[in-house]
Amino acid sequence: MTRLVRIGGALLLCGAVLTPAACTTAAPMWHLAWHDEFDQPAGTAPDPTKWTHEIGGDGWGNDELQYYNRSTRNAAHNGEGQLTITAIEEQLAGSSCWYDTCRYSSARLITKDTFTQQYGKFEARMKLPRGTGLWPAFWMMGDDVDSTGWPDCGEIDVMENIGSEPYTLHGTAHGPDYHGKNGPGASTRSPDDTPLADAFHTYTVEWLPDSISWFIDGVRYLTLTPADIPGDARWVFDHPFFMLLNVAVGGTWPGDPDSETTFPQQLSVDYVRVYTAT
Repeated sequence: MTRLVRIGGALLLCGAVLTPAACTTAAPMWHLAWHDEFDQPAGTAPDPTKWTHEIGGDGWGNDELQYYNRSTRNAAHNGEGQLTITAIEEQLAGSSCWYDTCRYSSARLITKDTFTQQYGKFEARMKLPRGTGLWPAFWMMGDDVDSTGWPDCGEIDVMENIGSEPYTLHGTAHGPDYHGKNGPGASTRSPDDTPLADAFHTYTVEWLPDSISWFIDGVRYLTLTPADIPGDARWVFDHPFFMLLNVAVGGTWPGDPDSETTFPQQLSVDYVRVYTAT
């Protein structure tokens, strides 16, 4: 169990139910370094000082069907303290996807140009969309992606879910010689044994120099260390990463939407918080 306490004006997250003074004996103690609480007026765009958009419909390496754009129809505050990323079934005039005229729109938000951090606690409280063919994700990528390329830059998937597996959360790491289906990771079932789209859950990684651990609602279900990397491949989680939030539609993993998938579908994000450890 964790809790927020304030010591000397700093907001800290302690790893056990202890008095603030005793929190220093619990490892680690987390200092809030960056956050977005999404408490802006309804219909407003994501804060451009924190998030920027990635645009396009080239399939994003996975034969995805959506076109990512900047429209507030696809990413906006809802006025209730959340950001919603909305996947819509529609043909977008003037847009082009790898397969023909785009059939879906959505949004992909990143902090590549606004915030990066090496190590820490990265956390988002979210309610997921539902339906076959939906693919929401909260993930991280190395800030050297432009110079080294993927997967050498490293990728940490904090949360992935595909709509055909409504109860299942996936956490994965990707790097050189261990990416795609070969990326080490694990899956776990919804802690309350209901679809992840039914309620808000908190998705977290704690990233330290020699380990990465994954949690849902404060319960750890996976830890990876350099010893878990296949063969002689390099552990590349030793430099700053940026964050991404998106909802993909279709692709090689989730498959296409089926006749029972309804649109629009929303990923509702209550907050994103990043901490440093002492």
